[in-house]
Amino acid sequence: MKFQNLIKQAQEFQKKMKKMQDELKGKIVEATSGGGMVIVTANGRQEILSIKIEPEVVNPEDVEMLEDLILAAVNEAKRKSEELAQEEMKKITGGLNIPGLGDINIPM
Repeated sequence: MKFQNLIKQAQEFQKKMKKMQDELKGKIVEATSGGGMVIVTANGRQEILSIKIEPEVVNPEDVEMLEDLILAAVNEAKRKSEELAQEEMKKITGGLNIPGLGDINIPM
């Protein structure tokens, strides 16, 4: 009887995980660099949705600066997206520290 309850709980957890992953796809985070000159938008599944670059920051003689700004904004968007996914995971696990689940990366 207890084993059946465990299986039922695992199935419920799996359903909640699937629902969370679907919901994360619709949640948006935004990160900027260069005082808003580069804006990166991502969803909760670490998918980059858009990159906006203000024309003033495009300097053919300093491409390296633009690359750095884009890289900084993308990394910040990824960090925010991962943070969002972890917050959603806490809702499912009730804040419990379940080994192996705390470091789950939601697949892209």
